[in-house]
Amino acid sequence: MGNPIEIQCPVCHANLWVDAEKAQVVQHRRSQKKTLSSFEELLDKEKQKKEAVDERFSQAKSLEQAKKKKAAEFFEQTLKEK
Repeated sequence: MGNPIEIQCPVCHANLWVDAEKAQVVQHRRSQKKTLSSFEELLDKEKQKKEAVDERFSQAKSLEQAKKKKAAEFFEQTLKEK
């Protein structure tokens, strides 16, 4: 058996030691990172993300409305000058 290669899983962050010669996992260790422990926590996190996106959308919408109003005022002013 050669020297095992240590690899970290990109999905679950577990550590795997693989024997390259045999193409087998020799040892594994679960991640120490905390995963979401319940479905409710996941839903709360997604709800917070949605609220943040909605807030940014609302801000962008009001900014766009202000731009349109300013453009309309400028257009009216330009028509009056002629």
